[in-house]
Amino acid sequence: MPLALHEAQAIITGAHERAATLVALVTVAVVDEGGHLLALGRMNGAPPLSAQIAETKAASVALFRRDGAVLRQMQESSPAFFAQLDRAVRVPILVGAGAALIRRGDTILGALAVSGGTVPGQDDECAAAALTALAP
Repeated sequence: MPLALHEAQAIITGAHERAATLVALVTVAVVDEGGHLLALGRMNGAPPLSAQIAETKAASVALFRRDGAVLRQMQESSPAFFAQLDRAVRVPILVGAGAALIRRGDTILGALAVSGGTVPGQDDECAAAALTALAP
């Protein structure tokens, strides 16, 4: 069963609530398993570019089927591959903090990414809170 719109919105709300406690202004993107945008929520005052960054990070995680931290390790161990990747795929690939797969059991439903945190760890913390908001 695919990720429903109300679930995507709950993910965004969870991340935004955590960002508010951190006094951070972030954007959250939720994509389906193919990397297609389902929902995007940009807090008032979040950097305008954070919307594009969040969507690209989320799509990258979904398409690779790897959480952001694992994808970052892959990039560090294979920099030449990632440097040429834009020639092989039709969508930009962006590895960054605050990106995670969304799962239901063993099934990957999509991914989310947070962008806009100004202190290291804020995007990751908001992404973790977003996933908690989806838990039953």
